[in-house]
Amino acid sequence: MSNQALPDTLPGWLARLEAAHPVGIDLGLERVAEVARRMGLFDAPLCERVITVAGTNGKGSTVAMLEALARIHGWVTATYTSPHLLRYNERLRLDGQEADDATLIAGFEAVEAARLAGEPVSLTYFEVGTLGALWAIARANADLAILEVGLGGRLDAVNIIDPDVAVITTVAQDHAAFLGTDLQGIGREKAGILRASRPAVLGSMTLPASVRQVADELGAEVYALGEAFQRDGDGEGWCFWGANRITDLPDPGLPLDNAATALQALSLAGVELSDEACRRALADVTLPGRMQWLGQWCLDVGHNPHAATYLATRLAARPCAGRTIALLGMLGDKDADGVIAALSPVVDAWVPASLAGERARTADDLAGRLMRHGGEVWHRGRSPVEAAEWLAARLAPDDRVLVCGSFFTVAEVLEGPLAASQASAQTAGEDSVIEGAR
Repeated sequence: MSNQALPDTLPGWLARLEAAHPVGIDLGLERVAEVARRMGLFDAPLCERVITVAGTNGKGSTVAMLEALARIHGWVTATYTSPHLLRYNERLRLDGQEADDATLIAGFEAVEAARLAGEPVSLTYFEVGTLGALWAIARANADLAILEVGLGGRLDAVNIIDPDVAVITTVAQDHAAFLGTDLQGIGREKAGILRASRPAVLGSMTLPASVRQVADELGAEVYALGEAFQRDGDGEGWCFWGANRITDLPDPGLPLDNAATALQALSLAGVELSDEACRRALADVTLPGRMQWLGQWCLDVGHNPHAATYLATRLAARPCAGRTIALLGMLGDKDADGVIAALSPVVDAWVPASLAGERARTADDLAGRLMRHGGEVWHRGRSPVEAAEWLAARLAPDDRVLVCGSFFTVAEVLEGPLAASQASAQTAGEDSVIEGAR
């Protein structure tokens, strides 16, 4: 970064960070760890307890349920996630509330001062954001910090912090340019968040063998779904079996494997689980952009075949009298054919939309792939907003729309055509209408 005057607004800081580093993703811990050392982040524990969550899919829902469950048990939480959906402030939550601009700016200023306190260190947008969030969390007097790993695990900036409990949700192909396509190799990268002699909660029964191998080599305490803990049933009235046995749990509208994983991780972090408190937390948890229903519209940020398969399963379990139309917008480095194949059995027609930016995929590209898969393409949207507006004018009362493929796609539709619907839902006391949460 240059020595020009520092911004005094959050948008100014974000613009500065976006232009500061020659590449957007620069894996490695040496630079970020050096600045963390200068900031004093290693001088004392970040928090009373730290849970780190890695995985290809399911991180966001697991973090949301960890936060809701911990808070209902009286624990003060500090949560760091990425990416954000609508506002950068979403990335840092302190005691259940999004951080205000002043807190985020103070964190950025602390990072800037530290990276220039000696030989200047170049940091990416994500690395500055992570360090700024950790600086704020260290000052928040929280009982529990919940940290979501951004990409990979071993070399992610979050991994400079040693967790008391490490969680791995799922392992599938995504971010192939950085993590490759070998699932065993991806599993080893995700398992890089594990620590010797500390609990490792494995939240999927289909993880590659490399995850357990890394855990065994480290001597981590493994708690695996289907072994040390499990969940029985689907939907309403499911049961958790782990350190506690909790029955008659509500469907949170999020993957139940992730709910069980959150319960197990919290128990290992020291939360004494109350059956009734767990039921209340899971009944009320919300996560915008994950199976979020606004009238006829379902919005989900799923952008790889694994996530799309889950979406298809949930839609199949909730049939509608009309047609299911998918508004699909994806980045060019994602497996569009895999996503289309997973969703095709539950989609009657498609409206592909072009995204903006260097990594974007065009509606024409998606349309060609859709037709090769036998899909019926109704319209090619110039943008997610234009596609949603075109579609809204043609929906029958019994139709439904799935908006998916990217955080960018969901965010644009939420901020545009569905902004009024979202506002009315919030006025009614429902920040987002999540399937099955009521």
